[in-house]
Amino acid sequence: MGKLSSLFLMSALICGSAQAENLEVPGTGRWEGMAFSSSEVDQLAQEKYDEMLSDFAANKKLDADGEATRRVQRIGAVLVASSARFKPSTAAWKWEFHTTADANVDALSLSGGKIMIGSAFVDSLKLTDGELAMLIAHEMAHAIAEHQREELSEASQIKGGHLTAQVLMADLELDLGLQIKLYALSSTQEAEADELGMLIAHEAGWKTGDMVSFYRKLAASDQGAVESHAYPSMASRLSMATGMQRLFASMDN
Repeated sequence: MGKLSSLFLMSALICGSAQAENLEVPGTGRWEGMAFSSSEVDQLAQEKYDEMLSDFAANKKLDADGEATRRVQRIGAVLVASSARFKPSTAAWKWEFHTTADANVDALSLSGGKIMIGSAFVDSLKLTDGELAMLIAHEMAHAIAEHQREELSEASQIKGGHLTAQVLMADLELDLGLQIKLYALSSTQEAEADELGMLIAHEAGWKTGDMVSFYRKLAASDQGAVESHAYPSMASRLSMATGMQRLFASMDN
């Protein structure tokens, strides 16, 4: 191996080790292995989110219902203050909350606190403010737990560790085989977002009964009826919510 190749390899190993990181998820205690830096993933997420905003705006589906958007942003602001108690660094994040009239979107979260809520989904479930807070807190929990960064890191291991985060993000949208291989992780992350989301919502002062009723409504809806291996069963999610309600009741007494 030539000197130039040796220097290149050493540089790559140094960069890789600098990015490698183990993180503990707030509230749940699970450890995650990260292969990419948070700044790199946050930047890619911002670009993806901005693209999404532009597409929805061009089709007149971004924040089309002003009252719905203000409601989401009002509840989101309360939850942001609560989330900082679990992960102080989130207080400095540039959180963004928007709604879309696109019926294909229920709710989604991107790294760094970029949240999108489907107004049609909220309307279809007739969510109260407390139930909507649970939905938003669930999406925020994904960001706080850095699930997108973990997903890209896991995808990197599956693919052999030679692809960039940008390439892997594109692969995750198109590669069904890769998605299937990530089902177990996705299920773990969804269950974790349920748990951490309830902790955040409870810390913010929302009633635990509203949290449980959100999962009841979700289980009874069309969305709840279509279960995937990438998600915990609705029965287990509702059971978790009921268990958390009992835990909160014992803590509050």
